[in-house]
Amino acid sequence: MKQRRLGRTGLSVSEIGMGTMTFGSMADEGESLRILDRAFDAGIDFLDAAEVYPVPPDPKYAGRTEEICGKWLAGKSRDSLVVATKVAGPLGGWFVGPVRQGKTALDRHHIERACEGSLRRLGVDYIDLYQTHWPDPDVPIDETMEALDRLVEAGKVRYVGCSNETAYGLTRSLWASDRAGICRYETVQNNFSLMNRRFEDELSTVCRREGISLLPYSPIGAGVLSGKYADDAWPEGARFSRYREASQRNQAMTRRFVNPGTLETQRRMADVARECGHSPVTFAVAWTLSKDFVGSTLVGATRVEQMDELLAGADVTLPAEALAAIDRITREIKYPMGL
Repeated sequence: MKQRRLGRTGLSVSEIGMGTMTFGSMADEGESLRILDRAFDAGIDFLDAAEVYPVPPDPKYAGRTEEICGKWLAGKSRDSLVVATKVAGPLGGWFVGPVRQGKTALDRHHIERACEGSLRRLGVDYIDLYQTHWPDPDVPIDETMEALDRLVEAGKVRYVGCSNETAYGLTRSLWASDRAGICRYETVQNNFSLMNRRFEDELSTVCRREGISLLPYSPIGAGVLSGKYADDAWPEGARFSRYREASQRNQAMTRRFVNPGTLETQRRMADVARECGHSPVTFAVAWTLSKDFVGSTLVGATRVEQMDELLAGADVTLPAEALAAIDRITREIKYPMGL
């Protein structure tokens, strides 16, 4: 597994990282530990969690994923792994974060309490990469960055990053850090796949100019690019099979990810992948790794058998004609996607 540097940090990580948001829900503890073992055996040394995980979100179980990761980490050399997690932003998003004193916000008090909780659940004395899970429009960015810098100065966090951020939000945070002479966001973790290329509109320019690494999540479009929903299939137990029968919010997310445009993208992408001799899943992961602003692509699994196709993406260099074909497909097909 090749290594890539994250931002301007001293962290070099495997170019595929292990996302863990299903650990403790769609993947039970035993299967989650087996998935982590498989990832580690394949050379993955970077795992990413969050205080709100697992998903589907339920405040009663928030933190369960970090606890599972903590059990696994207990048997490993700490220096051999790069551990990332996230502090929740304000309430109201799709993920419902743990509530601290009646609210959740990216102020000094809440960030410090969240970090202590994550350290305890993970069973570690420092976090390599601590990320804000989504922006907080009500707390001044200066206060958020100063709070994160205090954690760095205290040795509880090595570097910081953000997630689900816009080009404006990322740039504003860089201004704040530069003015104060404090730590800055070194990574941004956003939804990025050949089904959702919004990152390339503006954020990729910020990353390239400022030396920030993207950590793409959902590289296979939350499973859509695997082909599991093709031909109006709704496999039992699959995420969107469950979501379309759930709350209005989850139904809306289902329509955003599974619609005629995304399914047509999947069908045409699968044809290109087959011509290259790869599965759609392997092709989709390799496509994200072809981007120079990507640090480590975060993959997720609910069963250990799913790991092989995901891991294979690290060994694939896609030919120029395949990349050009994907560009044509995504130019021709229009559909709504969000962060």
